[in-house]
Amino acid sequence: MRGLFSFALCYNTLMRLNKYIAAAGVCSRRKADELIANGNVKVNGKVVREMGTNVEEGDSVSVNGTPIEANESKVYVVVNKPPGFVTSMSDDKDRPTVAQLVADIPERLFPVGRLDYNTTGLLIMTNDGDLTYTLTHPKHEVSKTYVATVAGVLSNVRLAKLRKGVDIGGFVTSPAQVRVLKQNPRSAVVEISIHEGKNRQVRKMFAAVGNKVQSLERTAIGDIRLGRLLQGHYRKLTRAEVEYLKSL
Repeated sequence: MRGLFSFALCYNTLMRLNKYIAAAGVCSRRKADELIANGNVKVNGKVVREMGTNVEEGDSVSVNGTPIEANESKVYVVVNKPPGFVTSMSDDKDRPTVAQLVADIPERLFPVGRLDYNTTGLLIMTNDGDLTYTLTHPKHEVSKTYVATVAGVLSNVRLAKLRKGVDIGGFVTSPAQVRVLKQNPRSAVVEISIHEGKNRQVRKMFAAVGNKVQSLERTAIGDIRLGRLLQGHYRKLTRAEVEYLKSL
């Protein structure tokens, strides 16, 4: 079971339960409504399914058996995820998790979306559940840019297929922006931007045109760029970057 959140919300008025859950960084208010309807939320030890339920100071709230505490202080960071880290808060195989990369931050931060175990690069972590929803919901079409090293020659024909959309196993991807940064005799370095987030999508896209991904790094989400941030390190987003993400 995950531990208690290490912060508390100071308030003197009632707060809607779904807002309280989002303020704890668990998920968006819309997702919180689903958790409430499905009986996954308890207030003072009792399952609550009513959408309009309010909580007040002193009430105890738990989601899936884990106690939570809301927090009005929002934190937003960019992490440069190293290879070999799991994009989750805990791992049953005792592998390193991205939570360990921000362990010195008092607030409990959650990853926005996922990066594969061996994929490196930009990962946003926050306790803002509503922003997480905005950035991960397909309808918002937030672009994600990667630099991939792939085996073989990436021909114009293969580039055209990626730009049009390819079948990655029952799902045809939307058109991608792709450009070759460097073509070597036996490999190519490629930049690709997509707005979907299917499991291992970029790797499957290149495999679909005959080029196996050898290494993959996410360099940007929208206009938020990784820059020179070292692997395993993080930086806080600027106010302008946070406002940009919320505007999406």
